[in-house]
Amino acid sequence: MHSILGGGSCRVLLAAFVAFMAVPALADGEVNVYTTREPGLIQPLLDAFAKEANTKVNVIFVESGLTERIEAEGANSPADLISVVDYGNLIELLDRGLTQPVESAVLDAAVPEHLRDPGGNWYALSMRARVIYASKERVSEPPKTYEELADAKWKGRVCIRSGQHPYNTSLFAALIAKDGAEKTEAFLTGLRANLARTAGGGDRDVARDILADICDLGVANSYYVGLMRSGAGGPEQQEWGSAINVVLPTFADGVGTHVNISGAAIAKNAPNRENAVRLLEFLVSPEAQAIYARANFEYPVLAGAEVDPIIAALGELKPDPLPLHEIAAQRRKASELVDKVGFDQEM
Repeated sequence: MHSILGGGSCRVLLAAFVAFMAVPALADGEVNVYTTREPGLIQPLLDAFAKEANTKVNVIFVESGLTERIEAEGANSPADLISVVDYGNLIELLDRGLTQPVESAVLDAAVPEHLRDPGGNWYALSMRARVIYASKERVSEPPKTYEELADAKWKGRVCIRSGQHPYNTSLFAALIAKDGAEKTEAFLTGLRANLARTAGGGDRDVARDILADICDLGVANSYYVGLMRSGAGGPEQQEWGSAINVVLPTFADGVGTHVNISGAAIAKNAPNRENAVRLLEFLVSPEAQAIYARANFEYPVLAGAEVDPIIAALGELKPDPLPLHEIAAQRRKASELVDKVGFDQEM
């Protein structure tokens, strides 16, 4: 219980609990969504489902401690659908026994096999690619693979956020799954030697620092390009987004670009299971996938679904087909290697 109520999580969970207590008693025609995603990003999707299915959607936003909360609620948990960012969070829910499998031809047809749990316990709903930002002014031939970022010719020219951030441990874990730990350690050593500044900040800071001539290259997520270039972050960030070219890199095998996801699972004790499955199936429909793309500049998982024009202009995304659950198995090792090479140590 201490881990649930400790520190800032106490205030967040208390607020979420109060919000849930304001929800009417469970009844037919309802579905309860527990989410760590900002409500504004998913509310248009839930509103569209509520209208189409004539089903009330109750949203419970839990900024942190979601897994612990569901565990504490146990068999009486009202959670039906659990919506999170990062496949690691979905796998943690599965590992803790908080999900249940779904057999759905709709979901299996819409979500590529490598972007879902083999047992049907979770499904990706949208993708964000880990891409390379390159200075328009100073880089005429940017790297085409992640591995090239460790080439000594880029010494002192690369910016990146903390190596321990989930966006990066996911990328490094994929490298381990493909190339092994020894080669990945060498890559991390080379990449750190190429840093222009201490690893840290956020992905948009990479574009900012490229504009400021602190670095020439960086690693960041694709959807930040949309947030910057659209003006959502203000005129200053538009300048950052305008200063970079974006590369959809592959690994050295040339197969595809690394992606992370937002996704969802059906809660183990879902009291409105049928409605939760209907909602999950709706979220991979062409209508919902287009809303995802517009709301946060993410890539749809459904083939042929509409992509926001800013993101479409980056080029065709070919996601690396390495199954996410295989990458997840290497994340602990990736974190250990980040520490071993002193990746985040001050320069």
